[in-house]
Amino acid sequence: MTSFTPKFWKPGTDKPGAGLKEERRQVGEGSGECVVYNPNVAVSIEQQRQRLPVFKHRNHILYLLEKFQTVVIVGETGCGKSTQIPQYLVEAGWGADGYKVGVTQPRRVAAVTVAQRVAEERGTVIGHGVGYSIRFEDCTDPEATKTKFMTDGYLVREMMNDPLLSKYSVIMLDEAHERTLYTDIAVGLLKKIQRKRPEMRIIVASATLDAEAFRDFFNQNETDDTSKDTASILTVEGRTFAVDVFYSLSPVPDYVKATVDTIMKLHKTEPAGDILAFLTGQDEVEQAMEMVMQQIRTFSSDHMKMLALPMYGSLPGKEQMRVFERISRNTRKVVLATNIAETSITINGIVYVIDSGFVKMRAYNSKTGLSGLVVVPVSQASAQQRTGRAGRVRSGKAYRLFTEDDYKSLRKTTIPEMQRSDLSTVILQLKCLGIDNVLRFNFLSPPSARAMMRGLELLYALGGIDDHSKLSQPLGIRMAEFPLDPMFAKMLLMSGDFGCSEEILSIAALLQVQNIFQTPSNEKGKAEQAKRKFSVAEGDHITLLNVYEAFIKFGKNSRWCHENYLNYKGLCRAMTVREQLKKLLKKFKVKIVSSEGDVDSVCRCVVAGFFANAARLHPSGEYRTIRDDHSIHVHPSSVLYTEKPPHWVVFHEVLQTNKDYMRDLTVIEPSWLYELAPHYYQYGTDMEIAAKRAKMEDPTS
Repeated sequence: MTSFTPKFWKPGTDKPGAGLKEERRQVGEGSGECVVYNPNVAVSIEQQRQRLPVFKHRNHILYLLEKFQTVVIVGETGCGKSTQIPQYLVEAGWGADGYKVGVTQPRRVAAVTVAQRVAEERGTVIGHGVGYSIRFEDCTDPEATKTKFMTDGYLVREMMNDPLLSKYSVIMLDEAHERTLYTDIAVGLLKKIQRKRPEMRIIVASATLDAEAFRDFFNQNETDDTSKDTASILTVEGRTFAVDVFYSLSPVPDYVKATVDTIMKLHKTEPAGDILAFLTGQDEVEQAMEMVMQQIRTFSSDHMKMLALPMYGSLPGKEQMRVFERISRNTRKVVLATNIAETSITINGIVYVIDSGFVKMRAYNSKTGLSGLVVVPVSQASAQQRTGRAGRVRSGKAYRLFTEDDYKSLRKTTIPEMQRSDLSTVILQLKCLGIDNVLRFNFLSPPSARAMMRGLELLYALGGIDDHSKLSQPLGIRMAEFPLDPMFAKMLLMSGDFGCSEEILSIAALLQVQNIFQTPSNEKGKAEQAKRKFSVAEGDHITLLNVYEAFIKFGKNSRWCHENYLNYKGLCRAMTVREQLKKLLKKFKVKIVSSEGDVDSVCRCVVAGFFANAARLHPSGEYRTIRDDHSIHVHPSSVLYTEKPPHWVVFHEVLQTNKDYMRDLTVIEPSWLYELAPHYYQYGTDMEIAAKRAKMEDPTS
């Protein structure tokens, strides 16, 4: 007789066994070729775990972990490494005596979904034996949690409070091949921790990984360049099915339209099976969603139904979870996703993959000091990962919207984020961890010296470090504790002095949520009119403040948001973020006060944080950055795009497409730059020359 773990039925969800009954119906009906079901659904969770490929290597993994300080596991897609290895560790006693097993993921959604799956397999409530911690959200119990999933950024922040990670016996870095900024920082810091705590173990796991590079990094002795045999490699085969790859015969002029056309063609001609399409960002996902919805309305009722769902990083958690829900057998699920669905998460039922061939990445230009989002071709490794998504449940097909010759010309791997990022946040956190000489830090992929110098220069200008490149007291330490970049931290910490902390909290929280304004493709005119209700001449930051205050005034009403084309879920998320930031300000005894309608004080506070991102209007109609005289333009989404352009602005970030576009602007007076950052412009650029140049070029300025 098979034992089972009793489960409770949560109101509003499918009753127990409903999904099982549906899947059994699928087996009995329809052609075998079209059926997609879980062959293990009738067996216990324990038996399902034993059927995963990684189970055969359980004892090998535990043996290697006893013998070596670091184990590099190359686990092919579908082998079960993310969910099973943490459980093996706890079962083997690595979570005993008050210790925890820590598991990192590059993205928030992956940390949450994997934690939920492991909690389900363990028969425990999420947040008890198994929990997760991500930015602005902690779902763990200090005593009961034995397996803690988190983002790699959260792990680095945890090191600030506990530099030796004394509560952890094992740290597993999952999806390490993505080489995110914090993954690389964590790798370097963990190597240092191992020297102080040789009993702590590290597992580096990924689907595709340059395993030798990680092994050699951990084997290398920092002091004498000798190698010690402290790391080992283990390869685990996957459980993927064959995937047929199809290339475009010629380059497509519009990959968003081509993606939608391919979806509709597959839906009409291919048998049952869900579709996953990769696009570059939220804007493209929403644009494609609108196009797909328009096409769906033209279908005849006797055709298989289609359910289109978005998936991107800033999507509210409830909306993200929809892509994992089971749907009826007569419906095809179409997931339009960014590269978040490339490796971090697994969506069951995917049989067809459409790869646009592009990805949006953050890039930093150390010459201009500008950091922005850039749409670039994917690497061959990423293209392979995307293709692998189609072979999880049965044989699949992948459609690449680029030619085979284009694929061969792609980079083999993606450039590590460490070598294409603004390093001010990295430097601030390393210094907070006691690493003063950041230039000598043992990076897995060292960044350029110029990028390091830019980061140090900005931190010095913000007051985060002193003349001796030491973390300043108390400003630098406080800035490092914020889960935001240093410019935001400085702006928030100064808000009490400017008497506008309530307003700055709202602005900072809203800027952590993408696309507060919603613009359906078939209602652009109405959406634009609704946006004008909140728009002001002072720019985007004050416009966002108006939105938040109106949202509170109208009782946080979802219907009101819908009528005004505002992202209700995003605004709710901003409220949560705002409360977290407010707690930090109270911790640092920053006065929580309102400016009572004094807009100038709010704008001046924005300048106190973002003075390095200042630009002036050139007679040619474009803007030039004050520091480097770099050409830059106002983004079309800004409220200042159609108005008479102001002469001086500061901006939040840059989006790089065919031009460099400033996003989230505030109109300023040039005298504020002299007043609030004289040290920066005295040593960085000559503000007086810039101002005189502007006067000569345009006497009305």
